[in-house]
Amino acid sequence: MRKLSDDKGSDLLVIDTGDRVEGNGLYDASTPKGLYQYDIFAEQDVDVLCTGNHELYKAYSALREHNTTTINFKDNYVASNLDYINPETGDQSPMAQRYRRFTTKNQEFDIVAMGFLFDFTGNANNTVVQPVEETIKTSWFQDVIKEKPDVFVIIGHVGLRMEEFEIIFKAIRKENWHTPIAFFGGHAHVRDAVSYDSKAFAMASGRYLETIGWMSIDGLPKKTKEGASIESSPTFTRKYIDNNLYGMYHHTGLNATTFPTEHGKNVSKMIDDARQALDLDHKFGCAPQNYWMARAKYPGKDSIYSLLEDQVLPDVIVNEERKDKSRVAIVNSGGIRFDIFKGPFTKDSTFIVSPFTSGFKYIPDVPFSVAKRLEKLLNSGGRILESSMDNRFLTIPEAMFPYPLKPHVEEDPRLELRSIQEPLEYAAEQPEPIGGYTTVDDIGDDGDDTVHKKLDFYAPPNVIQAEIDFPKDGAPANVDVVFIDFIQPWIIPGLKFSGGDYNNEDVQDYMEGTVTSKLAEWISENWAC
Repeated sequence: MRKLSDDKGSDLLVIDTGDRVEGNGLYDASTPKGLYQYDIFAEQDVDVLCTGNHELYKAYSALREHNTTTINFKDNYVASNLDYINPETGDQSPMAQRYRRFTTKNQEFDIVAMGFLFDFTGNANNTVVQPVEETIKTSWFQDVIKEKPDVFVIIGHVGLRMEEFEIIFKAIRKENWHTPIAFFGGHAHVRDAVSYDSKAFAMASGRYLETIGWMSIDGLPKKTKEGASIESSPTFTRKYIDNNLYGMYHHTGLNATTFPTEHGKNVSKMIDDARQALDLDHKFGCAPQNYWMARAKYPGKDSIYSLLEDQVLPDVIVNEERKDKSRVAIVNSGGIRFDIFKGPFTKDSTFIVSPFTSGFKYIPDVPFSVAKRLEKLLNSGGRILESSMDNRFLTIPEAMFPYPLKPHVEEDPRLELRSIQEPLEYAAEQPEPIGGYTTVDDIGDDGDDTVHKKLDFYAPPNVIQAEIDFPKDGAPANVDVVFIDFIQPWIIPGLKFSGGDYNNEDVQDYMEGTVTSKLAEWISENWAC
């Protein structure tokens, strides 16, 4: 969530930049998915929003975005580089309006807002994402950037240091040297702020709604009675506010009694009713300790990837008809979205940790001399990833990990590489700051609203691999190569580079289930409360 305020903090633009699906039980646990979440989200007051990549992976979620979310936010949804294809007619049209022009309520500032998605290629075939470099050449965009609003607001499911925002900024500045521009980014899962020039400022506000990003702009151009603007130099400031009730009480001057509104309480009841209907608090088991994605070294006893590799995958990757075959099971680290915390592991937890629906595929009887090279290739990058697909999607599909990382990270110029940042962790009445975000962006180190203890951050591999039912002595001659179907586009070229001759026709279904369902089964059997 991002908010923009002007001189007196009196006009707010609440910005949502996509990825409203996947990653929690309210969406993932229902049939159909989002049965409750779309209605809950429709109750929110959002002035400008756009699409993220997660809405587009599946044709179903893209359909719901088109038929539900864009309708619920008809005047506020912008889709500057996204089209929808009608499945019945084949007609292609904008997902929503290309831009929005409106006036703020209190100080009557004139706003032109556009909303972009990065140059995403993993979308379902009922959507079309137009590369930003093509969008800026269209007539509507060229006409819009010649306008003279008080502020251009550019929202996007785009990392601030990805080239898409730079392209948009340069295009606007070619036609409009003086109009202030406020960029609100996302996708990169970090807190960040960048100044493109003295009148163009960008901020990103973390991930998973852990942060409320607050941007203030003082000194916007003032209008004369005749309607002309008096030029001034705007001043941009930003704050990253931890998203919890105590912070909201502090900033609003309210308390537990005065903060809630009737509308808010009604929405809370909608959420509670949905959680009960979906039985999201059902416990599969209780985790004996914390398992971290990035706060622990891999391999290691506290790493969630080591837990999967050493314990979970060897137990759950079994095809009864081929259980006597040695096998390697490969899962991309992007299949895991969040940490496991010590204590109850609920139905909701399964979707928070791994919400994806990818199934298990395999290629039978691959010579081990070929298969043994695969993991190293996938984790080293190089030609295999350049020849197949964008290697960012092997790790967390959209995560650009902070910098500096603890060992072994190859930097990608498209990735957001920021200071050490970590998931927030609550601990009551501690005499020193608790662990959390410690942000250093291009503006400085004063952006975090709350002081936190700095935490170490370790880079995960692209993939993890479990060797299952191998001979006690020596290596097997052949193995079944089992993998999540999401990474098939990397597996096939990886095997070719390793000396195998395989294609998509060699891939077969291995077993029922997903990482999510298999993890829940394993926890039920191994982590009693």
